[in-house]
Amino acid sequence: MENNGTRKPPPLVEPAAELSNQEIRRYSRHLIIPDVAMDGQRRLKNARVLCIGAGGLGSPVAMYLAAAGVGTLGMVDFDVVDETNLQRQIIHGQSDIGRSKLESAAASIAEINPFVKVVQHPTSVRSDNALELFAGYDLIVDGSDNFPTRYLVNDACVLLGKPYVWGSIYRFDGQLSVFWAEYGPCYRCLFPEPPPPGMVPSCAEGGVLGMLCGTIGSLQTTEAVKLITGVGDPMIGRMMVYDAVELRFRELKVRKDPECPVCGKNPTVTELIDYEAFCGVTEDVAEFASQLSLTPRELKARMDAGDQVSLIDVREPHEWEIVRIEGSSLMPMNEVIDRVSEIPQAGTVVVLCKVGARSAEVLRWLHGVGLTNTKHLAGGIDAWAQQVDPSLPRY
Repeated sequence: MENNGTRKPPPLVEPAAELSNQEIRRYSRHLIIPDVAMDGQRRLKNARVLCIGAGGLGSPVAMYLAAAGVGTLGMVDFDVVDETNLQRQIIHGQSDIGRSKLESAAASIAEINPFVKVVQHPTSVRSDNALELFAGYDLIVDGSDNFPTRYLVNDACVLLGKPYVWGSIYRFDGQLSVFWAEYGPCYRCLFPEPPPPGMVPSCAEGGVLGMLCGTIGSLQTTEAVKLITGVGDPMIGRMMVYDAVELRFRELKVRKDPECPVCGKNPTVTELIDYEAFCGVTEDVAEFASQLSLTPRELKARMDAGDQVSLIDVREPHEWEIVRIEGSSLMPMNEVIDRVSEIPQAGTVVVLCKVGARSAEVLRWLHGVGLTNTKHLAGGIDAWAQQVDPSLPRY
């Protein structure tokens, strides 16, 4: 037992019966590593790994797990390939735009290693399907990009007694850990409470360095292989923090919380809950905003008719440099409270951002302080570029 409440687990998977001559040739560089050898490669062949997401982290994870010889690779995703994905989601290519991410990923994996069985799960991970979905796998690799899914994955894995490898990326920063409640802390021991809604922007809003996905995803795969084969010391009870700008790795100790509501001595979470509500991502903001929104075409019609309309763009200055709606004023979201006196009280004020999430949060706050002449642009400037002015760049 380590001093932070962790202990090293045994190999996660029993070895498969044998490797074929073709498999021996394919995996020869693994087989000549004494710590892996035939035993470790046979364990990889017998392993069933579920990858949450076929995006930035899921791409390198799936590709390297397939190349390593994981026998069954499940993938969960419900999205299609978009051109903006290609900067970092390297499992997809130009010809895959508009195609299901799962179909695209499965085709790439078949080219990498035909010995791998790919199981496609075209769905989101939800409280009503997670336990059944995870039950058929030995290990979960979490490449999700939102807090409700992260807490859901953690709680489902704790309830099922399964380990999972967690990774997180944002701009130039990455984080990595392994959570397995039987041998150490869980995600809730590290992050007992989610951040307030809107406090941490998504990659779509804040951006991410494309190759950061490769760094963190490759490390996630390394931890997965270590768990499966029993090689080395997995990152249970530790969290790695990576700063790509400074090229610096730091390691933090993570202690098991005896009062953790999920994995502690007296757990109170005995079934999956509503994680959107737990993380404060309720439908209230969306519903409120939908009743006070204008579509791009509706806004354009008002502007063409000469109505008194003011546009407030709550994106960041570097986003403003990429594209803007002519006549709009920049007021970044984190400056709205201090600059609220600059918002006109006459006419209609339309708040906008990239896709509408930030503007919806700002809209609710503005109505709370009495600025009831405000609305927001549904779909943000991205929808405006699609529906009103296709000459504008999209990002």
